[in-house]
Amino acid sequence: MQAIRPATENDLPVLQDIERAAGKPFADIGMTAVADDDPPPLDTLREFLRAGRAWVYADDADRPIGYLILGIVDGDAHVDQVSVDPVYAGNRIGKRLIDHAVYWAKAQGLPAMTLTTFTDVAWNGPYYERLGFRYLTAAQETRGLREIRAAEAANGLDQWPRACMRAELVGWVFD
Repeated sequence: MQAIRPATENDLPVLQDIERAAGKPFADIGMTAVADDDPPPLDTLREFLRAGRAWVYADDADRPIGYLILGIVDGDAHVDQVSVDPVYAGNRIGKRLIDHAVYWAKAQGLPAMTLTTFTDVAWNGPYYERLGFRYLTAAQETRGLREIRAAEAANGLDQWPRACMRAELVGWVFD
């Protein structure tokens, strides 16, 4: 049975494989630097696991085919990464993982969820906008979000249009 469950230590290398696979479609649209970017290191994934904020969507054999790691930035839940193996694209796995993170964040009393994304990539900004996220202006970005954006820029991600987004959890529409 396919299900969302907490990630385990044994899942972490699989999450890196998912990240590599999820990056490949970026090469098809000329974003080879994104496609070639290394996945999060095991130590980084392990930090989310230990904090209880790493979840996987597992297939019928309990093998992860998608994952989400969630940070806390300035009192809001922050999607640090959500990735799905492209073989399973279009099955709303990413949406289910985000819904799961929203349930968790609401249970913690957090008011909103944020993320950073590419604005002109169909499966990034436009996708999140359809889910209920809205773009933030530079003036609306919190200190923590500005720090994340600065780190992204330092890593070369600003070669393409990028922005912060936010969704209020009160009005979130679940699948």
